[in-house]
Amino acid sequence: MNKKQKKMLKRIIAAAIMMIVLKVAGIFIPFGKIPFGNLLLFALYMVPYLTIGYDILRKAWKGIRNHQVFDENFLMAVATVGAIIVALIESGDYTEAIAVMLFYQIGELFQSIAVGKSRKNISELMDIRPDYANIEVDGQLRQVSPDEVAIGSIIVVQPGEKVPIDGVVEEGTSTLNTSALTGESLPREVQAGDEIISGCINMSGLLRIRTTKEFGESTVSKILDLVENSSSKKSRSENFISKFAKYYTPAVCYSALVLAFLPPIINLVIGNSPEWGTWVYRALTFLVTSCPCALVISIPLSFFAGIGGASHEGVLIKGSNYLETLAQTKYVVFDKTGTMTQGVFEVSDIESKDLPKEQVLEYAALAESFSSHPISKSLQKAYQKKIDQNRVTDVEEISGHGVTAKVDGVPVAVGNDKLMRSLGLSYDACDKIGTIVYVAVNGRYEGYILISDLLKPTSKEAISALHRGGIKKTVMLTGDRAAVASQVAKELGVDEVYSELLPADKVTKVEELLEKKGAKEKLAFVGDGINDAPVLSRADIGIAMGALGSDAAIEAADIVLMDDDPLKISKAIKISRKCLRIVYENTYFAIGIKLLCLVLVALGYANMWFAIFADVGVMVIAVVNAIRALFVKNL
Repeated sequence: MNKKQKKMLKRIIAAAIMMIVLKVAGIFIPFGKIPFGNLLLFALYMVPYLTIGYDILRKAWKGIRNHQVFDENFLMAVATVGAIIVALIESGDYTEAIAVMLFYQIGELFQSIAVGKSRKNISELMDIRPDYANIEVDGQLRQVSPDEVAIGSIIVVQPGEKVPIDGVVEEGTSTLNTSALTGESLPREVQAGDEIISGCINMSGLLRIRTTKEFGESTVSKILDLVENSSSKKSRSENFISKFAKYYTPAVCYSALVLAFLPPIINLVIGNSPEWGTWVYRALTFLVTSCPCALVISIPLSFFAGIGGASHEGVLIKGSNYLETLAQTKYVVFDKTGTMTQGVFEVSDIESKDLPKEQVLEYAALAESFSSHPISKSLQKAYQKKIDQNRVTDVEEISGHGVTAKVDGVPVAVGNDKLMRSLGLSYDACDKIGTIVYVAVNGRYEGYILISDLLKPTSKEAISALHRGGIKKTVMLTGDRAAVASQVAKELGVDEVYSELLPADKVTKVEELLEKKGAKEKLAFVGDGINDAPVLSRADIGIAMGALGSDAAIEAADIVLMDDDPLKISKAIKISRKCLRIVYENTYFAIGIKLLCLVLVALGYANMWFAIFADVGVMVIAVVNAIRALFVKNL
C-alpha cells in the first residue's frame, strides 16, 4: 500500500471502531432520557461520519459549485445526509449513514489497490528508463543526462548498467539482458559492430557504444511514450460507459425525487396518510443502490489490466480501442520475410562435381568477399574462416548476374543462371527452393550453393495456434518468387499465399480482403514495420513484428511485439478476447444486479443495509473480476 491507501485504511478502521462503540454504548446508555441526549448522540455519531466521509462531502460540494452535479460523490452525499435527517427525526439510528460511507470507502480502497496492482507491470516496464549516460572526458567517466548526448558520441556502459541510447558497439563484448523489453529471459550476446538498443541491461563486459540516435528518438523513449499514452485511446465499451453514466446518474436522481414525493402526494389526494418518512427513506435507499461505481470503475480497469498484462508479456498495445478491435480479429495477413522467416540468409546446401564441397564454398566466398550483398555475407559466414582478400584479384561485379574474379590466379565465376549463360557455360539447373548461386572454376561449372531464408522456429506453431484460436483465414503476402512463397506457405500451413507483390500491391490485396470479410470481423496485418508501414496503417489492426529499434513499426502499427516471435500474435488475440469477455461480464452483471436492486428498493422489499451491500458488493465483485485481465501468463 502507498501512503494514501494506508491513510484511508486508518480512517476506515477508526470510523468502524467508533461506530461499533457508539452502537454498543446506545444499548446501555438511555440517551433519549438524558437532557439533550439525542443531540449528544447526533454529535457523537457525526465524528465517525465525518471521519470517513469528509472527502466525499467536499467532492460533492465542489461538483455542485462547478455545475458537475451528478456523480457518485453527489449520490453518496445526498443519500447519507438524507439518512441522517431521517434518523434525527424518526429512528435515531445513524449507523446506516455511516455504513454507507464506510463501505463505499472500503470499495474505493479496494479499487485503488487493484489499480495499483494493474499498474505494476507498467511500472516495471518504466524501469527501463535510463537515468544517465556515461561519457569519457580526459580518461575519466562522467555521468550526464541522456538528453545531452549527441548522435555519433561514444558512451560507456559498465556491467549492471542500462543502455541509455541506441547505437553500435565500437569496442567490447558482453551479454545483454533484454527481458524488460521482450519479456524473454534468454540473454543476447553482442560484440564490436553489433547494433544495440536502449533499455537493455549490460550483464558482463564493458561496452563502448557509438550512438546512432538522440535519446528522444531511441527505442526506450518510443516504447515509454507508447505505453504512457495507451490509456488515452478509449474503446467503444469505455465510451459507452461514459455516455451511460452521463444519462444514468441524473435519471436515477430524478427517479428518487419522484419516489420521495409522488406516492405521498397520491396518498394525500385519496385521503390516506402520506407516510413521508417511509417514502423519503425509500428514495434515499434508491439513491445509494443506484450508484454506478461497478461500471465506472471496473470497465476501464479491465482494459488497463489487459494492457498491463500484455506489456509484461512483451506485447505493447497502443490503446484499449485496439485491444477491443484485436478481440474481433478473424483474418490474419502476414508478410513473409522478417515476419515468418528470420530474414537472415544462410547456406542450406552445397552440390559439387569434381571439386570438394569445401573448396567450392571457399572459391565462392573469396570471390564475393568484396561485395556487401547479403548473399556475399551468407557465403562468408558459411566459410567460417578468415577471408584473405590478398588472394583475390581482377574482381568484376556484373549487375543482376554475379561476380567474376581470380582466386590464387584461378578464374572464378559466382552468380545466377544468367551469369552461366553469358559465359557460355553449361550447368545443371537447380529447381530447389531458395537462392541458387552457381560456381564455375577455371572455365568449368563446378556446382551450386543453395541459400535459404530460414523459417523462425515458432512460425509453424504460430499458424496452428491461430487456427485453433478461431481465426477463419491466414494469408501470406510476399514479394518473393511464386515457387518460394508456395513452398513456405505449404510448410507453415497458411490458407492462402500471394507472391511477387510490390508494397503497393500488398495494400491493394489487403483492401480486397477487407471487402470480402464480414462487417463485424476484423483483419490484422503482421509485418516487420519498415517496408510494410502502408499496409500496417490500412488494415483494421496493424501488428509490428521484430520492431525493436524500428521507428516505422512503432509509428505505423497499433500493436508492437517487442520480440520477433510470431507465436505472440495468438497470445495477443487471446489476451484481448479474455479482456473483452471480462468487460462484457462486468457490464451485464453490474447493470442486471443494479436494475433488480432498484426495483426491490422502490417496491419496499429492501432497506438501506441491502442497498449498501448491493452497491459495494457489486463493485468489489466487478473489480476482482477485472483484475483477472492481468493474469495472461498461461494463455
